[in-house]
Amino acid sequence: MLEACIFATVLCGFFGIILKQNLMMKIISMDVMSTGVIAYYILVAARGGLYTPIASAKQVAYADPVPQAVILTAIVIGFSIQALMLVGVMKLSRDNPTLETNEIEKNNTP
Repeated sequence: MLEACIFATVLCGFFGIILKQNLMMKIISMDVMSTGVIAYYILVAARGGLYTPIASAKQVAYADPVPQAVILTAIVIGFSIQALMLVGVMKLSRDNPTLETNEIEKNNTP
């Protein structure tokens, strides 16, 4: 059931990127899609019965910290890409009265 919800989140973001005409809605859809991908990676990497290496001093099965590092890196990269896209939209909004892609293309076509 959880896999279906995560897959629906990714699909909603994907179709939002394709179908929406407003640039802000495209950026939000991309963020929703990346959140779904990160949630799917966490779902695949999660395993029960494992402990953090710091939590106990006994000889038990430890959790692998590499997936956690990959997820943190993906979150930081996603945040920086989103900030860069928002700066691009701010620059476009100075020259165009709207953020609709059809209108921007009409105004910038020679």
